Amino acid sequence: MVTQVQLGEDAQAHRTASGFSLIELLIVVAIILIIAAIAIPNLLKARMSANEASAAENLRTITTAAVVYNSTWNNGFPPDMGTFGGPGGNSSTCDFAQLVDPTLTTAPFQKSGYQYSYTVTGPPAIVAPTCSKPGYFQYVVTAVPLTVGFTGNRSFCSDQPGIIHFDTTAAQAATPAACEALPALQ
Repeated sequence: MVTQVQLGEDAQAHRTASGFSLIELLIVVAIILIIAAIAIPNLLKARMSANEASAAENLRTITTAAVVYNSTWNNGFPPDMGTFGGPGGNSSTCDFAQLVDPTLTTAPFQKSGYQYSYTVTGPPAIVAPTCSKPGYFQYVVTAVPLTVGFTGNRSFCSDQPGIIHFDTTAAQAATPAACEALPALQ
């Protein structure tokens, strides 16, 4: 025979083993939201810093490739961004130097949240015998964030001296003189 006291004890044991209360779940969700509110801005800042470091390094790579192109083919600096790249394979030419990652040398010229551009200025060089287009004696290469405040806060530029400059307004430097007027990256 089962007594009333035994039924009460079984029902209470069943209630305590059923799970979390609504209040406990709300407290856990609130803690997770507080941690996310602290972590997400720091994550975005870290991503922007990484994008800016990548942009500066890509400009350094392009500037070094321009010097290598100039000394290898005696055609001045490359006439356009596509000349730095190429179809791949074992043979590089004056028209397809294969000096820079294809991600940077093919349209839309974007990598790590930045838009890259390469602009030649001044008179063209005399076309070298193995080249189909003349190179130039001056250029400016720039990296501008795709979304200011999200992918980066600064733009970067470089020209034939090889010094990387930055602009805190994230504007694009249109000429070598405009680039050299900006503060140098240290």
